[in-house]
Amino acid sequence: MLARNQAGLVSRRQALGTGLTPGMIDAKVKFGWWELVHEGVYKTFTGQLTRDGLLWAAVLHAGRGAYLSHGIAAEINRLTDDAPPAIDITIPGNRRVIAPKGVIIHRSTHKPMTWRPPGIPPYSIAEQTVIDLVQAAVDKDEIVAVVTSGFNRNLLTENHLRAVARTREKLRWRHDLDEIISMAAGGTHSPLEYRHDTDVQRAHGLPEPVKQAKFLKPDGTGGYRDRYYPQYGRLVIELDGKRFHPDDQRGLDRERDNQAAVTGSTLRYGWNDVTRKACETARQEADALAHRGWAGELKPCSPHCRAREAGQAREAREAR
Repeated sequence: MLARNQAGLVSRRQALGTGLTPGMIDAKVKFGWWELVHEGVYKTFTGQLTRDGLLWAAVLHAGRGAYLSHGIAAEINRLTDDAPPAIDITIPGNRRVIAPKGVIIHRSTHKPMTWRPPGIPPYSIAEQTVIDLVQAAVDKDEIVAVVTSGFNRNLLTENHLRAVARTREKLRWRHDLDEIISMAAGGTHSPLEYRHDTDVQRAHGLPEPVKQAKFLKPDGTGGYRDRYYPQYGRLVIELDGKRFHPDDQRGLDRERDNQAAVTGSTLRYGWNDVTRKACETARQEADALAHRGWAGELKPCSPHCRAREAGQAREAREAR
């Protein structure tokens, strides 16, 4: 029964606890009834290990207090659709475990917040998983990605996530996380949208749009506009999140379409437009808003802001 609830896996400690002797366990391995998976962990059936079996093997090897965390917990919690390259396991900070191949061992002194569904190894809940990934993040975009994904998929609540963050006395990126949580809870659904809102819109003093504005498609189904200005000619801003697949021709086409849309209805931007050309993009948005009645003035984001130069270049083209 024990092995059946653990995808056919059992630890040596568990087997001894059921009354088996060390000799009986060794005999089962010798005659091929059991197979050693990791040190002290046995497969009690013939055939290949399932995905759950691999997870159980890692947790049982790690022993007391171990649970799935970080990347693998993000997959289980559906914070991401990507399978991690290794199985992350967290154990109490006062223990030491040698990680077998394909397993990463983390140590923590924090009280774990875990789920233990029947037949699945214990794993950290979504909010704790996010905070663990924030602590391990190497750049801000990683934090934005996991936080916005959690809110976009309705897996996180603002109050609960902030409460879990407060349990960490030392938390890297704490100041950035506070801002990211607020923006994600308010409708920022991706790293690209975050960078647009901070580096293009707010950094240049552009008015606040409606985020994730609902609209009705021609076929009668509902959809969402990334950013929408109902008060300024119903201007729409769509953000294309294909960050890692640049296409030079596609970029040229989008730039052409955007320039035409300054007097039209929709502006579309990708990762490079929002990160490498934030000032130029802000200038274009400001022109589109002004054309629709915005009386504000674009503000330079820094002493070296390129938005003013972009505006002067546009005026020179129009003069010709």
